[in-house]
Amino acid sequence: MFPPLYAILDPSLISRPPLEIAASLANAGVTLIQLRDKRASARTLLATTKELVAQLSPLGVRIIVNDRPDVAAIAGAGGVHVGQEDVPVEAARRVCGSACWVGVSTHNVSQLREAAGTSADYIAVGPIFPTSTKENPDPVVGIDFVREARRLTDKPIVAIGGITVATAGDVFRAGADSVAVIRDLAAASDPASRAREYLAEAARARGARA
Repeated sequence: MFPPLYAILDPSLISRPPLEIAASLANAGVTLIQLRDKRASARTLLATTKELVAQLSPLGVRIIVNDRPDVAAIAGAGGVHVGQEDVPVEAARRVCGSACWVGVSTHNVSQLREAAGTSADYIAVGPIFPTSTKENPDPVVGIDFVREARRLTDKPIVAIGGITVATAGDVFRAGADSVAVIRDLAAASDPASRAREYLAEAARARGARA
């Protein structure tokens, strides 16, 4: 089963080292963590990724690198996530290899259909709600787009964009396999406790859906 909580760490939004927060999330039961650092140099991004992989992969946590399949491959990460303006899925796959997950962001039906025809391991859809974690966010697609995506593909669907504990249940019930969360975890005084709330909500919503 695809991990229900997809935690995204953005060093620009957190006050503690990524490894410290990632370790606390892992202890809370999170098994999928993406490192998204748009400002870091390649050297710094690689070093941070290697640190996360070395410490958390033995615990069963899959580390995903945003945008950079080369860094993911060199660091031995569990995958890479690409956007519509990044390298195509199949190009990322050639760099990372078959053992890595390749995820792709989509924002409309056309992009979703195209992604469904690739080797992507999961498809992200959003933004579901308004979000402030991107400088130029795509138009909000709403929960209805999650339902549409569920009808169009059997691939795991990761919903992203402005999701909170209060809205996560509705997103799961609409058909999402996972919710990607950035700011709500970063802003929490206790990210691990907040992560447990998401995991509990996922269990309830998935159970009701089943």
